[in-house]
Amino acid sequence: MTITGKLDQRFSEATEATSWESVAAVLDAAGLYWLTTVRGDGRPHVTPLVGVWTDGVFVFCTGSSEQKARNLQAGAAVVVTTGTNTWNAGLDVVLEGTAARVTGLPRLTALAGAYRSKYGDDWDFDCDDEVFDPQGEAAIVYEVTPAKVIAFAKSPHGQTGFRF
Repeated sequence: MTITGKLDQRFSEATEATSWESVAAVLDAAGLYWLTTVRGDGRPHVTPLVGVWTDGVFVFCTGSSEQKARNLQAGAAVVVTTGTNTWNAGLDVVLEGTAARVTGLPRLTALAGAYRSKYGDDWDFDCDDEVFDPQGEAAIVYEVTPAKVIAFAKSPHGQTGFRF
């Protein structure tokens, strides 16, 4: 399946849209992401975290007592951002979607493998049918399927939107 974005000329010096392959490469390679959730009272909550981009979804985990987990109980809408902290180089990506809990030993085992492959022993999880690290902190796993992605190219500046 080919995913094609649309360059928004209102905010772009660029003459060509950023390719989905470039966006997916940034999502895959990022070492750190920023997750925005919404508290029950409507206030935003933003936190840095590690995660993996796999099979067209962004995956992250959190302890059940953490603010983001409590926020996701009130509403599943999230924004995930990553990119570079520079003005004239790189590509920033903003992914809007809905977080859905992931369960099942085969899927969690595969995702634990993806974390281990990307981050090494720092993120090495055992899992059961429900969570990563069932004998420890018990991290709930979520996946975010994109509904909308915006890519911000910086040299030349360009804003490309993708809808799913």
